[in-house]
Amino acid sequence: MRRYGPAVLLLLTGAAILRISLFSELYLRYVQAGLRPYLVVSGCLLVLLAVAAAVVGRPEQEPHAEQRQHAEHGEHAGRDQQREYGEHGESGDYSHAHDQHGGHHSPRVAWLLTLPALALLLFPPPALGSYSAEREAAQRAAQGVGAFPALAAGDPVELTVAEFSSRAIYDSGRSLAGRTVRLTGFVTRDDDGTWYVTRLFVACCAADATTGKVEIRGADAPPVDAWVTVTGTWHPKGALGTDAAWPPVLGATSVRRIAQPANPYEKR
Repeated sequence: MRRYGPAVLLLLTGAAILRISLFSELYLRYVQAGLRPYLVVSGCLLVLLAVAAAVVGRPEQEPHAEQRQHAEHGEHAGRDQQREYGEHGESGDYSHAHDQHGGHHSPRVAWLLTLPALALLLFPPPALGSYSAEREAAQRAAQGVGAFPALAAGDPVELTVAEFSSRAIYDSGRSLAGRTVRLTGFVTRDDDGTWYVTRLFVACCAADATTGKVEIRGADAPPVDAWVTVTGTWHPKGALGTDAAWPPVLGATSVRRIAQPANPYEKR
């Protein structure tokens, strides 16, 4: 571990980063798509550093003749020192030799340091889900009530959870009225059985995620954390721009289970 441990850790970490960023789209669980090049470069650099560390840590082989010369020199020096110091010197040599040999070995348990890097390589953590959403309070950016641009023609109109929520809570023009919309997200549920289509919004990475959700009425709740596409119409609720208007409500006409998208977050 003393010689090759750092190289192994660097290699495993670099390989894990390359696995999620270069050879798959798993990185989208943690960061925005625009950060992919930086992840790939970082992974490559870590692998190169691992190779360099392994080469530098490799023991150098001495010529046989030089090894014999060193051995003979050490033998003569040991005899001279033994004659000069007697038992005391012998004890000191033993202690010194023990220190020399003992200093080159690290505890085998130190290899356990590779387990986190190995786990990251083999079992990448999932994207944030309902647990993270439930911890997020009803926090919304300060936004004044006003008219929003008209929605695209044709029904149903595809909206993000953030777009639907903003229009439902702040749009004085009531652009959602009478329109059929389609939302996609994962399922969260309250203790009383109320369920929501939920998305996590990120500006940079999963660490700064905030939550948006839309209450769904008129349909049975799928399992928590299941991904769904819900089609329906907006049900006005509360006064615009107040807490009473949040979370917005969608009356469902259809609920369809889908696979988790490659990018599970909405950009904030």
